[in-house]
Amino acid sequence: MTMKKAIDSFVALGNRLRALPDEVIARAVAENPWFTPASIRAAIEALRCEMLESEKLTTWLAPYAVPVREPKEVLVIMAGNIPLVGFFDLLCVVVSGHRCLVKPSSKDRTLTEYVVSLLHEIDPDCPVTITDGSAMPDAVIATGSDNTNRYFRERYRTIPALLRGSRFSVAILTGEEREEELRGLEEDIWLHNGLGCRNVSMLWLKRGVDFPKIRPQATDEKYRNNYLQTRALLSMTGEEFIDLDGAVAICKEEFPAALSAIAYSYYDTEQEITAWLEKHDSELQCIVAREGVIRHPRRVDFGRAQHPALTDYPDAVDVIAFLERIA
Repeated sequence: MTMKKAIDSFVALGNRLRALPDEVIARAVAENPWFTPASIRAAIEALRCEMLESEKLTTWLAPYAVPVREPKEVLVIMAGNIPLVGFFDLLCVVVSGHRCLVKPSSKDRTLTEYVVSLLHEIDPDCPVTITDGSAMPDAVIATGSDNTNRYFRERYRTIPALLRGSRFSVAILTGEEREEELRGLEEDIWLHNGLGCRNVSMLWLKRGVDFPKIRPQATDEKYRNNYLQTRALLSMTGEEFIDLDGAVAICKEEFPAALSAIAYSYYDTEQEITAWLEKHDSELQCIVAREGVIRHPRRVDFGRAQHPALTDYPDAVDVIAFLERIA
């Protein structure tokens, strides 16, 4: 597949995804009760705007030697925590010139298979195939929990592998954030019920600044049950917390275990924050902050955590460079 043909196919896919059928959304929600029609549409719109526009795709791929001369079979094992979370890996494999074997998550099979079917309608020769993952490929890209990551390391130890485990995201606040930035922070925390690795689960506050006036946006009944249980447990144990009426905030310098809990702590200087980020780099996905507050390659503006650009590689590992190396 030529580069132009690949780009044209994904641009056409973006256009097709403007009108996602209601019955596909309904089947996806039935398959994964954590999904909602709103979260599915939000995920689709983020993909369309950030990853499926011709100019952005062309600019992104310009520095790379793709398509590769010797295509390989690359297995993409997808997670299912948020809608179409594995799409970016599929995109990378196809535009690099390799053949993509997709093993969907059982929690996100409907949307994944629908996207693959659209690609085949657009181009019957599009090198994407749904698989059960039983055959050994030439290379693998896999995303899952830390436990499944250990399994992947053993199973695919003999082939090139790009493996990802659990990650977390943080936000850094100065107290000068505008109202629209705080509304964006609410999306960064609660879109997709906080289940994504790019969802903020820890806040760093400038010392002396009050906890921000944010309102929980997760409305799923399961999330609320988690909140009620977490709040009750904290009350029983006497641990101090801020009740956000839908989530709780706990003052500590570590990522919370409960889905409905947000950690927060205080900093005095940029150097203090930089040192903490360096220490926890292997745990971090992205850092939400105003430009100039912190110098970090994975910094994004408020409200942009769930809108990764093509160059916002998961775990800061360049997927296209990995795919170049295996050819």
